[in-house]
Amino acid sequence: MQLKRLFSTSSAKGKRGYLDTQKKYEVLRTLLYFAVSASLFIAGYLQTGEKANLLTVVAVLGCLPASKSAVSAVMFLRFKSCGREAAEVIAQHEEGLRGLYDMVFTSYKKNFVIGHLAVRGGTLCGYSEDPKLQEEEFRKHIDHHLKMDGHKDVTIKVFTDREKYVQRLEQLKALDPEERRTEAIIATLLSVSL
Repeated sequence: MQLKRLFSTSSAKGKRGYLDTQKKYEVLRTLLYFAVSASLFIAGYLQTGEKANLLTVVAVLGCLPASKSAVSAVMFLRFKSCGREAAEVIAQHEEGLRGLYDMVFTSYKKNFVIGHLAVRGGTLCGYSEDPKLQEEEFRKHIDHHLKMDGHKDVTIKVFTDREKYVQRLEQLKALDPEERRTEAIIATLLSVSL
């Protein structure tokens, strides 16, 4: 029951606290997978008195999904969720907008951690707490994925200054919501993020 509470609604991609919840989930899953493999190996050894037995083979094969899970855990451990203070300020200004929290976009050259994204029609703006974020590289990366999915003429802007981002959120509210387009862009963003 506590595990269910630990990984409740915040574990959904795009929800506030997603990265922090996902870290816990990935680490626990990895530990569980390795524990199962270790217990199979030990059970086989105790039963036969030798390392070379059928349960050892099963334990070694069980290390494959455990290793894959470990890679995923390491990937999530590298990133952090949007800060509590920033998330609270953004939440006050995002009413009426479609927003996503804790988005990580990976490319061959760089990873982009975006604390919050807001989409309204053909406009996408984001906030990152990373002062070294290369906005132009991010814009090109996201624009490429959006165009591949058929979304043309999308305006993309990322802010590292929270006050400017909050002002932009207020301006977005005045734009035409174009609900179908907004939801389609959101679906693309969710599909290309970690």
